[in-house]
Amino acid sequence: MVFDISIAITWMLFLALFPMAFIWLRRAWRIFIKHDYSEVALKSGESPPNPKKWAPATGIVNLAAGGTALVTIVCVVLALFPYKTWSSIAGVTLWMKIFADFIVSRQAHPFELGRKKEKE
Repeated sequence: MVFDISIAITWMLFLALFPMAFIWLRRAWRIFIKHDYSEVALKSGESPPNPKKWAPATGIVNLAAGGTALVTIVCVVLALFPYKTWSSIAGVTLWMKIFADFIVSRQAHPFELGRKKEKE
């Protein structure tokens, strides 16, 4: 086996699954168990006016993505998935998590037409 760029990228993808799974599952734990809504549907670092409404959607997205990443890690370690399978699952999970978080955050922060109201 020759060490080249594809081997390095493969290892980076596999090792990146560990912190991603941890962070996503921790966020789901905070939302569902601790009822901490500080990271729900953030847009530019701001929570929506009613984060409790959007907590289930954000929690499910984090739980699904974290669970998928965790199952992928276990299957790679146990050699149950070939490279193409687990790398596809990891890539799709990452991108779908990004898109789903974006969609939820934009739904939680509605777009206002017209003049902006000045904050007092």
